[in-house]
Amino acid sequence: MQRNLWRNIQAELAIWRVGALPGLIIIGLVMLARLMGSLQFLEWVALDNFLRLRPPEPMDERIVIVGIDEGDIQQVGTYPIPDQDIAELLRLLQNYQPNVIGLDIFRDLPVEPGHAKLVEVFRESKNLIAIEKALRDREGFTVSPPPDLPPDQAGFADAVLDRDGYLRRSLLRISTPQGERKLSLTLRLAQTYLSSQGIPLEPGIRDPNAIRFGSTELTRFQPNSGGYVRADAGGNQILLNFRSGRKPFRVISLNDIKSGHVEPDWIRDRIVLVGITAASVKDIVNSAAITGVNPKLVYGAEIQAHAVSQIISAVLDGRPLLQVWSDGWEYLWIFAWGVFGISLGRLFQSPLKILVGLGMASIGLTGICYFGLILGWWIPLVPAILPLVFNGAGLTAGLFYRHQQDLRLRLQERQFIIDHTFDTIHNGPLQRLARILSTAQENHLYSELLLSELKQLNQEIRTVYESVRRETLTQGENIYLGGNLELDLHAPIHEILYQVYDNTITRDFPCFQTIKVKINKFEPLESRYLSLDQKRGLCRFLEEALCNVGKYAVGMTRLSVICTQENGENVLRIIDNGVGLDALSDNLDQWRGRGTQQAKNLARQLRGTFRRFPNSPKGTVCELTWSVAKAWFW
Repeated sequence: MQRNLWRNIQAELAIWRVGALPGLIIIGLVMLARLMGSLQFLEWVALDNFLRLRPPEPMDERIVIVGIDEGDIQQVGTYPIPDQDIAELLRLLQNYQPNVIGLDIFRDLPVEPGHAKLVEVFRESKNLIAIEKALRDREGFTVSPPPDLPPDQAGFADAVLDRDGYLRRSLLRISTPQGERKLSLTLRLAQTYLSSQGIPLEPGIRDPNAIRFGSTELTRFQPNSGGYVRADAGGNQILLNFRSGRKPFRVISLNDIKSGHVEPDWIRDRIVLVGITAASVKDIVNSAAITGVNPKLVYGAEIQAHAVSQIISAVLDGRPLLQVWSDGWEYLWIFAWGVFGISLGRLFQSPLKILVGLGMASIGLTGICYFGLILGWWIPLVPAILPLVFNGAGLTAGLFYRHQQDLRLRLQERQFIIDHTFDTIHNGPLQRLARILSTAQENHLYSELLLSELKQLNQEIRTVYESVRRETLTQGENIYLGGNLELDLHAPIHEILYQVYDNTITRDFPCFQTIKVKINKFEPLESRYLSLDQKRGLCRFLEEALCNVGKYAVGMTRLSVICTQENGENVLRIIDNGVGLDALSDNLDQWRGRGTQQAKNLARQLRGTFRRFPNSPKGTVCELTWSVAKAWFW
């Protein structure tokens, strides 16, 4: 037993060594493509779509955006917005006692009129944080914060875009060439708000270079985090887990503030972000992960709100930050799905079943990655689904090709066997039969009946070859029965069986001559799950049963053939009132020969039952039944 088990294992390993080699090459190529960064764009697209398709979250009411829109600019009558209007807006906001105000509008230079008023507001507002541009642009320029604000009330608004121009990361902290450490507007706002909750900003524990608020450590972005390959991870960055939903934050306009059309609770103790939300100004960032009015275009103030909300929601609400696996686990995950694609060919032998399994596996993989992202884990989808699909589809194509080749080979072998068998019959029994006929005719050693029977036998034997040959040429889609009956097996099964009945009942069997009453009922049967071989078996079963009746049901006057559904089962029943089985005890071997064995085999294939039992008051019932529904294990 152990020896047989070891042989089976060796055979399986041999199959895997040969059959799995192309699949392993595909897995290796996908991994190589990922290592080279060729799959980055597809992984970014998958991430964006998953983030956008998440269930909507409730509005984060701790953050309110004061957006200066087109209507506000038209009412002011000029752009940039003068300092006096900014100063008036900030004073009005302070009246509502916000926790902190973030001014997402550059004010490194005066914009008259009203610059003196703005300077005064800056000096009075201890909870105000304004922006600067700390990283040099392509021309080498930076933008300073308002000169009248202390350094700890300034935060940079620089963003790190991916190669496709979309934003997926938040830059929190940088070090300048002079060694000065600067914090982003996002981090300044979160720090101020959380400090009022008694939660200070501290260094990380697992990663000393990370940022921590209480027990929540903001996982630093690394060059190979998730789908990234050798990305710029300078400074302190985190992946952006945008808030889902069409209205993640409350947005009010400058005019709403001036006219007093706001509820005090909207602003009191909140984080207020003041920015431009006018399309003409183009303070816009590309992001495909946010559902908005303008697809893939998001105002800068909204991006700041998402980044701040992510931090304070993680600290106060336990909302997950985006996490990634280590490289080793990610590549093991990719390898496992590629091997699963290869395994489909060992689990299923049918191309259709492989495609169904491949579809279900792909849906399952996509679902795992989607729900993983909801829980805060960016699990590789694209590099895992590629080897799965390529290996599964390749196996399907290979199996289909192999199936066609095997079918062609089987047809050739079958034709060879048919030709060889007929040659053997022709050179043996048919030659002897010809000599018997010739001798009987020459010596007048025959009766007209015997001669007719011998000629009929000669013709039937020769017809067998032609019928079997034509079945082979049609690849089993047709069946050829006695009397040169050709049937299309794609027709409804009850129609095919009626043709078998109608053809067989007219054949020249002695017991058919005494029939006075013929009853037949051929109703539609459930045949969706019947294969062509099973349909062929039903035709031969009915033909065999009727031929037996015609040969052995001596004295029969009544014949019933029933094809119907009864109690959830398909039924094919042949009833005669001949002499019955008991009267034919000397010929029972005829009843238990090859025909009976074929009927039992057919019943096993159909997961049904074959019975032959006495009829009352005399005769025989031959019955085949099988379930209408397809069994789950088929």
